Amino acid sequence: MSELPEYRLDRVFDAPREMVWRAWTDPKLLARWYGPGVETIIHKFDLKPGGTWLNEMKMGENSMLSKVVFTEVAPLERLVWHHHSNTDAEWNTVPNPRMPDWPRILLTTVTFENDGTKTKVVLTWVPFEASETEISCFADAMANMGKGWESGYAIMDEMFAEMQA
Repeated sequence: MSELPEYRLDRVFDAPREMVWRAWTDPKLLARWYGPGVETIIHKFDLKPGGTWLNEMKMGENSMLSKVVFTEVAPLERLVWHHHSNTDAEWNTVPNPRMPDWPRILLTTVTFENDGTKTKVVLTWVPFEASETEISCFADAMANMGKGWESGYAIMDEMFAEMQA
């Protein structure tokens, strides 16, 4: 593959940019919507370039651990990170147990823009330092990626309604 596939999700939230930014950067709010349908535990959240976000999603007796390394933090404007899809208990990157060909690292970019009194968020995911097999797996999965994000965004909509009431 010569060009990397890019997953893109555009969404306008009925909330001011400061509130939407906070939902992405305040661990208490982030844990409410990130990983809908599971218990999200944020073990560490160091919001700065080079800082890490250590995340656990508990599904009953099972857990999925992931590690994010922030590369850019521009308050109210942009977040960029390398998302390590899965980690072991020591936070070392490991293959996804359900999808062994899934890219081990994704480059994630989230931008925030004013849209009148609302906020437009654009999220992109691109395989990073991925093999051809991983790139192909990512491309094949793109059609279904929106389901999880949209479920989380629906929770954000509810949070913003509560916060503005």
